[in-house]
Amino acid sequence: MKQKCVCVLLSAAMAMTMFAGCGNNKDQAAGETEAAAAEPFEATTVTVFAAKSLNTVMEELIAEYNKTQPNVSIVGSYDSSGILMTQIEEGAACDVFFSAAQKQMDQLQDQDGLVINGTRHNVVNNQVCVVTYKGSGTTVTGLSDIGNAKSIALADGSVPVGKYTRQAMVNAGMLDKVDDVSQITTTEIQNALGGVDINECANVGAVTSAVAEGSNEVGTVYYSDTYSFEDRLEILEKVSYDLTGNVIYPVAQIVNNEADELEQSAAEDFINFLVSDDAKTIFQKYYFDTDVE
Repeated sequence: MKQKCVCVLLSAAMAMTMFAGCGNNKDQAAGETEAAAAEPFEATTVTVFAAKSLNTVMEELIAEYNKTQPNVSIVGSYDSSGILMTQIEEGAACDVFFSAAQKQMDQLQDQDGLVINGTRHNVVNNQVCVVTYKGSGTTVTGLSDIGNAKSIALADGSVPVGKYTRQAMVNAGMLDKVDDVSQITTTEIQNALGGVDINECANVGAVTSAVAEGSNEVGTVYYSDTYSFEDRLEILEKVSYDLTGNVIYPVAQIVNNEADELEQSAAEDFINFLVSDDAKTIFQKYYFDTDVE
């Protein structure tokens, strides 16, 4: 009787060992699959054309991406979206375009056929702000009385923040309605505001610097551009979306005939990272709104 019990116990122990072994094999297989999914690309370079207002946040995004893809060198070129769009149209080698407005992406996609189908995503929203430098003593309270400033830093109409500013002025009744607000000249704005001195800037970074350094009393920038300038810039007004419309930043992979298959795959992978939850956390840190459709 005792012998029979011992045999039963031994059989049960052997069965448990076998099941445990199967479980370990499954866990090992799952681990191998996960490792394969995260396997780094071979060495390659992805060229990203991104709006100037993305310059700072992109540094951290690239660093985070390189934690899992250390062999992918992300080379960023930053300027106004209009200038970058023109460079792409003229044949500049670009893998990923990250625009500060839909207009430039629409043109590359609909008119030029340079956006790869299925790769376009709306990533973040931003907001136009009227800012001054700390201690300026300005009497300006926001967009409606911006003409009271001694000088204004303002991006031209081809720059998204300049276009959104013009749109806000039109909707606020400060400028006459036109078919394309980006065509409203700086001189026209100057005349509408009573002759105030306007420093026309090539991109939003130039506007931010001009105001932060005290070269101009006020200017219009994005909320994200005030990140790390909290001790130098004061936000006078966050301009309502009712006036500007949403400030959506789209990203897409661009047709690059010089890119091999590895480079193209890495470009697509980087875009997938930009729309991930990990990237959203970083965008939020830099004052971007990730609640976009």
